[in-house]
Amino acid sequence: MSSSRVVALCGGVGGAKLAHGLQHVLGKRLNVVVNMADDFTHLGLHISPDLDTVLYTLGGLNDLQRGWGRADESWNFMEALAQVGGETWFALGDRDLALHVERTRRRAGGERLTTIADDVARRFGISAKILPVTDDDIRTMVVTPSEELAFQRYFVERRCEPVVKQIRFDGAASARMTPEVRAALGADDLQLIVICPSNPYLSIDPILSVPGLRDALRAAGVPIVAVSPILGGQAVKGPTRKIMDELGIQPTTAAIAAHYHGLIDGLVVDSADAAEVTGLDVAVHLAPTLMTDMASKIELAEQVVAFGERLSMPDAQSEK
Repeated sequence: MSSSRVVALCGGVGGAKLAHGLQHVLGKRLNVVVNMADDFTHLGLHISPDLDTVLYTLGGLNDLQRGWGRADESWNFMEALAQVGGETWFALGDRDLALHVERTRRRAGGERLTTIADDVARRFGISAKILPVTDDDIRTMVVTPSEELAFQRYFVERRCEPVVKQIRFDGAASARMTPEVRAALGADDLQLIVICPSNPYLSIDPILSVPGLRDALRAAGVPIVAVSPILGGQAVKGPTRKIMDELGIQPTTAAIAAHYHGLIDGLVVDSADAAEVTGLDVAVHLAPTLMTDMASKIELAEQVVAFGERLSMPDAQSEK
């Protein structure tokens, strides 16, 4: 796969970690298709949490201690905002604020999110191509027993406390896949599609909800490999386990395989969950999936790419 391209579907911190490793392995041959359904307007600014997590992570600017936002951040804006009675439930660091202000200004001038993201990625020294799945508005809504919450209200303001009864993606039916995403999935030299270990329900499903996206994945004619976000019955980051429990889904490798049934050709599962892969109807590769540093990101990325290469062979067999 030395000269071939790879497309990765990504959202959130866990997905961005693998995308970072894939960038190290593949460089400019990597295209990262990013969830945009977490976006919202706050304080008059267009905020793109998943996109910015990917940009900061692949640009080496992310805060490793907090796990989100920019490194070396300061909070003068938030302190001043509190003094004048503004909303402070969603923290915007001073460095982070610059990106939101500039994106909002450029969008008001008619620029596409894709164009803005590409320019920012270049300025951050990112070699991979960063592709919002759509330039149109999609918004994740969380249905609880008592109310419907916009995702950031649920995730940040309410700290994922309300019970999740349903998740929907407002605007998805009318959203359009960008020409850049369509071209990436239709490229002659595409050799592998990776579904990163992002939350399947909050980060990957909104990408898959864009009309034509699933069809484009299937039409690509290359192996599609997902990396399970579950390790020992738990999710490493975010509310994946909690949401699975509340939706009545067992937090198992089998549940992840079932969620992507009919779409993926292979599933990368943590070595600690080897006992769970028996009976799965998809090819499985066991590998350490916990990414704690750059070396572990690269190691997992190399294993994912090698697994995809093996699946592309005519006599590829399950690695269970």
